[in-house]
Amino acid sequence: MDEHTGRLDSAPDNPPSVMLKDTTSRPIVRQSRTGRRLGLLLSLALLGAGIGIAIWWHPWGGQPPRQSGETPQAVRTAPVVTGDLPLLLSGLGTVTPLATVTVRTQINGQLQSVGFTEGQIVKQGDFLAQIDPRPYQVALEQAKGTLAHDQGLLAQAKANLARYQQLNRQDSIARQQVDDQAFLVQQYTGTVAADQGVVDSALLNLTYCHITAPVTGRIGLRQVDPGNYVQTSDTNGLAVLTQLQPISVIFTLPEDDVPQVMKRSRAGAKLPVEAFDRSDTTQIATGTLATVDNQIDTTTGTVKLRANFDNADNELFPSQFVNAKLLVDTLHDATIVPTAAVQRGAPGTYVYVVNADDTVSVRKIEVGPAEGDRTAVLSGLKPGEQVVIDGADRLRDKAKVVVNNGGTAAQAGASGRGAGRPPATNAAAGIGASGEAAPDAAAPHRHRPPQPQPQ
Repeated sequence: MDEHTGRLDSAPDNPPSVMLKDTTSRPIVRQSRTGRRLGLLLSLALLGAGIGIAIWWHPWGGQPPRQSGETPQAVRTAPVVTGDLPLLLSGLGTVTPLATVTVRTQINGQLQSVGFTEGQIVKQGDFLAQIDPRPYQVALEQAKGTLAHDQGLLAQAKANLARYQQLNRQDSIARQQVDDQAFLVQQYTGTVAADQGVVDSALLNLTYCHITAPVTGRIGLRQVDPGNYVQTSDTNGLAVLTQLQPISVIFTLPEDDVPQVMKRSRAGAKLPVEAFDRSDTTQIATGTLATVDNQIDTTTGTVKLRANFDNADNELFPSQFVNAKLLVDTLHDATIVPTAAVQRGAPGTYVYVVNADDTVSVRKIEVGPAEGDRTAVLSGLKPGEQVVIDGADRLRDKAKVVVNNGGTAAQAGASGRGAGRPPATNAAAGIGASGEAAPDAAAPHRHRPPQPQPQ
């Protein structure tokens, strides 16, 4: 305060003291920023460590190294066997009759009677229908009358020709008259021949009035009733007759299979063909290959084949869809494994073989032809060895396994446990050899921490 004016002075009396306060406050701000940086770095380090631990524990982070005391993998096995392996070629086919005839009338007239029942099995030559024959009988009588008249004229002309020839030898008539009479005989001869053709046509029409079965087979639904006027222009006809015994199946195969089939056919082999139902589970009939089509369908890359079947029990029905299986050859004394055992990967084609110490080994093999759930092995396996057919997706070489063949034979592909090993009762109940629950085959593998044991 100013002693003279009695007012406060706005300017500070000691500016250096203010500067000293500003100078001493700056180091305190600098230390606070350094602490925040250290805290941020520490938080990032902890976060990274947590993410790393989570990835290491999670299945997609890769499997941890296997421990010596880990639970064995439960698998199913099947033995390697020796036997005959048929080589079948499968194709989609349709049952096709060898003869399908639409029974039509060959003349016009009124349908008097029908001699068949719908669905009846008729034999070749059996009576089917009768058309009114009376108009054609009248036409036959007329033709016969004309023929008789012209035959009389021909006989008269021939007699005159004989007399003229006798008189000509006596120089009693001119040569021209004899020649004219010979030409008249030729004309009457032609007329008689034409009349005979008309008579034969009338007789044929009478035959057409009586309609018979052209082939042996099953007759379908009647298309016209008695009393109707039928004509040759009718498109539906009287009925449809289908031959059932024998019957054929036309099926297709890929063009790559043609050389194998043709080679066997040229050798004179009768190749058997089996017909299965739509679901390809039930065999319907057995026949033989009849012929192969003369060209390949370029739009589908397939060729048509026809197989004939006796069809004595009428199991095959016309236009029925079937699955045809052609037996082209048979491998005898082949080494066979279930197809489910064959694996393909970096080593090539291989299988997991179960050893005597309950471990598996990767065995590289050379496979041959396959048929359904069986595959021929050309090299790499011996009969009697056990191969893994289920549970191989998580195996590795030298891994410990527990054999669990509790499934059905159809599921296993072949029955039997490992040679010389007792049944794994714990494995059948889903329990591993160590007493812990066996891992679920459908669940991803996890490395689990050891569980505390009861005191």
